[in-house]
Amino acid sequence: MINTRDGVGLVGWVALVFLVASAGGYATSLSVQDWYQTLERPELNPPDALFGPVWTVLFALMAVAAWRVWRRTGFAGPPLAIGLFLAQLVLNLGWSVLFFGMQRPDLALIEILILWPLILATLIAFWRHDRIASALLVPYLLWVGFAIYLNAAIVLLN
Repeated sequence: MINTRDGVGLVGWVALVFLVASAGGYATSLSVQDWYQTLERPELNPPDALFGPVWTVLFALMAVAAWRVWRRTGFAGPPLAIGLFLAQLVLNLGWSVLFFGMQRPDLALIEILILWPLILATLIAFWRHDRIASALLVPYLLWVGFAIYLNAAIVLLN
């Protein structure tokens, strides 16, 4: 059963994560329909229509994962897990700004190579507090791993 504090906390985490997602979506919208369409992309590049739904699910899972850890530790608890989560969230947004907003796949590749281990560190830190929260980050970690391949291929092909 979710009490009022937990319910408000869940809404807060969802709002925070989707605020970041919206900012990333805005950065993406700046060039996804024109510049991005001119890029040579790898064979395994999914259809463009797949990215929105996948990221929506991943962001929802991220929000619930963060909420589950926050619910156990609060903000006054061990700061590492929540701090890592917030740091990776900032880098997640940074990737969209670099790749789509600034049209710099090369810089985005460097950034995502920092983001992936940060997600892994967050997953490990979450494991110490809530194994379900940790498991909720696995699809995100895998997708960002795939995004590294896509980003690297775009850099090499263009």
